[in-house]
Amino acid sequence: MNPKRWLFLGLALLTTLRLWLVGNIELSPDEAYYYLWSQHPDICYYSKGPGISAAIWISTHIFGGTEFGIRVFSPLLALATSLLLFFFTRRLYGQSVAVWGTLALNFFPILHVGGVLMTIDPLSIFFWMAAIYTLWLALEHQSNDAPDSDPGWSFWWPATGALIGLGFLCKWTNAMQLLSVIILLASSPKMRTHFRKPGFWSMLLVFAIFALPPILWNARHNWITFSHVTHRGGLHQPFKLSLGEPFVFLGLHLGVYSPILGGALLVALVNNLRKWRTHFKPRFLLSFTLPLFVMYGWLSLKKAGEANWTAPAIISLGVLAAAYWHESAIHSPRVRRTFGIGFGLALLLSVTIIDVDLLRKVGIPFPRKADPSARLRGWQTAAEHIGALRNKLEKESGRPIFLIASSYGAAASLSFYLPEKPLEGEGHPPVYIPESQNIENQFSFWPRYDEFVALKPGQKPRDSLFTEEAGINPFHGRTALFVTDNEDEKPPSAITGGFGSTELIACLDIERRGQRLRQLRIFRCDNYRSLSL
Repeated sequence: MNPKRWLFLGLALLTTLRLWLVGNIELSPDEAYYYLWSQHPDICYYSKGPGISAAIWISTHIFGGTEFGIRVFSPLLALATSLLLFFFTRRLYGQSVAVWGTLALNFFPILHVGGVLMTIDPLSIFFWMAAIYTLWLALEHQSNDAPDSDPGWSFWWPATGALIGLGFLCKWTNAMQLLSVIILLASSPKMRTHFRKPGFWSMLLVFAIFALPPILWNARHNWITFSHVTHRGGLHQPFKLSLGEPFVFLGLHLGVYSPILGGALLVALVNNLRKWRTHFKPRFLLSFTLPLFVMYGWLSLKKAGEANWTAPAIISLGVLAAAYWHESAIHSPRVRRTFGIGFGLALLLSVTIIDVDLLRKVGIPFPRKADPSARLRGWQTAAEHIGALRNKLEKESGRPIFLIASSYGAAASLSFYLPEKPLEGEGHPPVYIPESQNIENQFSFWPRYDEFVALKPGQKPRDSLFTEEAGINPFHGRTALFVTDNEDEKPPSAITGGFGSTELIACLDIERRGQRLRQLRIFRCDNYRSLSL
């Protein structure tokens, strides 16, 4: 069997394993949060476009609102990205490089996580890879030996704009591909004529069509997404150099791509920079690598940020690295041994990052506080205990009790795993977050317990529900349970000031294999009266 068939067989087996995993691991708080989004369809959301919500809406309407139904697209997207990468790399460098480049992609720990968990990254990376491929096809002449000649207009130009636009609806950074295209064309003398031709402008026009809905949504909501992105990147604060943060940025990347493979990427990047002016293929690939790394590298001078922010750029850099190291691996046993160790270490990290308990089973202690898989454990147990406690208190009082969680992640996870999900009204989430005058996350856009509801025609307000504001608050005078997953956190002023009394009634320790995952503190909050304005 030739290497291509071995690769495809391996991808089939890996995808089958991932499809099994997605239904046997609890949702992370972000996944549960996005699932709530899918139940409230919109053209944009507080922090992101509608891509992740639409994908989960489709998958859950086909496979049901389960862990498998929410995540099923993630392994399939990883497979599709791998196949696109293989055929693209084979087009540039031949089959052998394509096999090893695709293999390495699936060994990177952070991308393996993206093949199991359904977040914005699997979608973003798929559309990023697809747009790179279609752009190459748009630029490629019918003669394969002249990729930098002038091919004129092609259908692949608007297709590239559509793919960048779809990626943008999943993750804002996908729009950086437009800058990559401009850099590539501007730095390639034979390509500059494209700035005067309809192909390039059709790409921009199609992208603009996809970008319009989020822009209109933000225009109606005081540009809240742009404010969120600015705060997330620390751009709202004065620039202050932090000498240690760039090293944290580098260390994070070497960790999530595994040290040896991550180091190989870095070496390939540095060595191919010298080929920018003379070789089109490295220039093409670097055009889709450098903008993201330069932007987030500059931001890391202030704060390191998250390693997954640069994940799309690893696609083109991975192709470049596979081509760079391929020849050395053929002729050098030492290079082959090094990469053998690198692949082994990456495989170990890829497996254990999903379930760190595998290390503990072989006697390697690993603290729960540093465990990245801890966020995938314990939410179902917690929700069952909280649901049982609420049922008990409701039977004692004879009145329904509503739930409030300290963060959007805790609220979303409990909402998904609660055995019973009584809703207070149409569009209401099963669990709320504390009331606030500020827009803090997507929960702020859904019906809240601090809202006043207009009286229906002919309806008279009951004294217990009447306030000085127009309408009534149907939660007035009721009891809630406030749940916090921060064991050092006391109820915020929105809770202590919004209720007549608050009392700690339970501390729920969620344990796994004798170690505590988290502690949930549950407060009984009586006589809701809303905060004074």
